[in-house]
Amino acid sequence: MNAVLDALFPSIDEIPEAWRPGQPQEQREYLVDGELRQWPGALAAVRSPISLKSADGEQPLILGSTPLLDADTALSALDAAVRAYDNGRGTWPTLRVAERIQHVEQFLQRMGEQRTAVVKLLMWEIGKNLKDAEKEFDRTCDYITDTIGALKELDRRSSRFELEQGTLGQIRRAPLGVALCMGPYNYPLNETFTTLIPALIMGNTVVFKPAKFGVLLIRPLLEAFRDSFPPGVINVIYGRGHDTVSALMASGKVDVFAFIGTHKAAAELKKLHPRPHRLRAVLGLDAKNPGIVLPDVDLDNAVDEALTGALSFNGQRCTALKILFVHEQQVEAFLERLQAKLATLKAGMPWTPGVALTPLPEPGKPDYLEGLLTDACAHGARVLNEGGGQRRGAFFYPALLYPVNAAMRVYHEEQFGPIIPVVPYGDIQSVIDYVLDSDYGQQLSLFGNDPATIGRLVDTFANQVGRININAQCQRGPDTYPFNGRKNSAEGTLSVHDALRVFSIRTLVATRFNAANKQLVSEIIRNRQSNFLSTDYIF
Repeated sequence: MNAVLDALFPSIDEIPEAWRPGQPQEQREYLVDGELRQWPGALAAVRSPISLKSADGEQPLILGSTPLLDADTALSALDAAVRAYDNGRGTWPTLRVAERIQHVEQFLQRMGEQRTAVVKLLMWEIGKNLKDAEKEFDRTCDYITDTIGALKELDRRSSRFELEQGTLGQIRRAPLGVALCMGPYNYPLNETFTTLIPALIMGNTVVFKPAKFGVLLIRPLLEAFRDSFPPGVINVIYGRGHDTVSALMASGKVDVFAFIGTHKAAAELKKLHPRPHRLRAVLGLDAKNPGIVLPDVDLDNAVDEALTGALSFNGQRCTALKILFVHEQQVEAFLERLQAKLATLKAGMPWTPGVALTPLPEPGKPDYLEGLLTDACAHGARVLNEGGGQRRGAFFYPALLYPVNAAMRVYHEEQFGPIIPVVPYGDIQSVIDYVLDSDYGQQLSLFGNDPATIGRLVDTFANQVGRININAQCQRGPDTYPFNGRKNSAEGTLSVHDALRVFSIRTLVATRFNAANKQLVSEIIRNRQSNFLSTDYIF
């Protein structure tokens, strides 16, 4: 392991030319009211989790800097969004659906031109390997395409009139107002855009604050945002959340709060809003997803899925398997095979072919993970795999921890990193109690082959979590499936279809069905005197 760590970080000459970092980017631009404005004040340094070897040893790399906007500047962005919405009378919220789709399609085309730049920054800013960085970009583009398709289908179904009990009506979806969108650092493009794009395409205006890490990668898209949407429809701000987001929420002018992060942060921000009953929240929050290995199981599949589920992107996913419960009849064989599989994972730099383990972007995370290991070992656990828990700079080698029990912090806390806690059990009721008592309820995975047992557990857990995975790791996709959670894990449901509904409200236009009203409505539609009332069929 020492040899692996010594060879981990490269010199500049060892990096393929296509992926070498350029000169640090001093970004002062932010987008407000259709203008790229220049920030004259303080900047926040953007540090890569990747260090470079030099004559002075391994040195952390500074990628650039971004604006540390103040509250007044953030509020100017909010005011631009409020003006653009204009109480629902602005150009954007009153556009025909087909016209909003054209704007989003224009943005998608411009976004595609920046694929290489964004992928490169995903690697350097958050340590995501090349394959996953490319997948994140492409999946985001696919999500936008699928959202456009879903809105077309939704609008087609809404384009007809209904006649019920002598009342003629048309039910269509209308925007909610001004949305504040904030995404997570582990998927700073994809998960951010799963709220941002639906909010925009449904006619809301948006203030968007990029994630705390993975922030420079939004810079290549600023011109695309500016050129693809009317002024004030999309505004992009930077800075510390305490200085910017707090002021936005306290203003009371935010109608929709889309946030992916911790439940504690979400709760504190929601408390700042002076009209909580008027605030729609769309939240993706913490998770402590368990994997449950039953006695009758395909052990090879369980090991493969558990390892991938626990360590994809170094375990930095809300959908990661955060704790494994393994039946005592299988635990010895499970741990032996898991250690063997874990030893085959390649550690290295994000651009290295086949690499699975990379440095962690969050400062202080290796210290936090080491603290979890120390606590667990003090309560009787052991690190089973060779090199588990060893670290170098921002890199932390995965640790397989066993036996884990309720006295340990890692049993309860979401580690959000490369630690695999394994809990042996004999009575399935102890596992059921863990799920029932947990503060989190996003997903879980069941590994087993007995239909009666799996069926009973599905019924037991169906009202505890948002998704039950059978013989498969926890995951978000496909994006057409609902993504949600119970308890402290989520508020609202996201999928391609659900997101369109989350960021809009059904609005009914109705009249008594008689000859005069029928003629009136017909003339409005025939002469295209309303953008809302419409029987257009969008192809």
